[in-house]
Amino acid sequence: MKRVAVLGATSAMARALCREFAGRGDRLFLAARSREDLEAQASDLRLRYGVEVGTGLLRAEDRESHAPLIKEAIASLGGLDGVVLALGALGRQPEDSRRAGPAARLVDVNLTAPISLLTIAAERLEAQRSGFIVAFGSVAGDRGRQSNYAYGAAKAGLDVFMQGLRHRLEPMGIRVLTIKPGFVDTEMTWGLPGLFLVASPHRVAHTIAKTLEKRAGVLYVPGFWRYIMMIIRHIPSAIFHRSRL
Repeated sequence: MKRVAVLGATSAMARALCREFAGRGDRLFLAARSREDLEAQASDLRLRYGVEVGTGLLRAEDRESHAPLIKEAIASLGGLDGVVLALGALGRQPEDSRRAGPAARLVDVNLTAPISLLTIAAERLEAQRSGFIVAFGSVAGDRGRQSNYAYGAAKAGLDVFMQGLRHRLEPMGIRVLTIKPGFVDTEMTWGLPGLFLVASPHRVAHTIAKTLEKRAGVLYVPGFWRYIMMIIRHIPSAIFHRSRL
């Protein structure tokens, strides 16, 4: 049994991952911005799996609230073995990448808030020299594209942050895993044009849970996205700039 805090717990992929954790008997602390959604999710997990589930409100853009939230999670769980950062917002693309206010907010929600929360959580795991950190990035961070570059920039920044965190913590036995989903069937992607090879949240969550038992530092889900993005990263700029990706 592990004690896991899930930050951004009401997203589709986080919900599926919570079911994976609960199914193996883990104790959970769920944090998100909607108290009503949190309580409904927590009640379902308690009833379905018979596990202990605590909840707390997550205010992503209020950095002063982050340390008290992590402290609340630790108190609720009686310790901390793992943190899942599933916080994020896609916004309205490509419009939000072209407007200063929405573009800045995308960076705040997808990069600044995650850095704040994970830095605080990492201090606890480093002190006890055990545990794991999982953060949801995106294939959008692998190359800047006109269709979502503000969102992609934030996810690229999160990727580099996780690389540094991995370099710092893995010698102590702390797992640091970056998830890079392609298109997943969630509320965030519903109705977007041009989607293909869409994966289910359940499949993504099951793959993440299995990968935590291995040594991988970066996980593309589904796995073929590693090769798709390898091709996209290596397209010469002269050709790439004529595309509408």
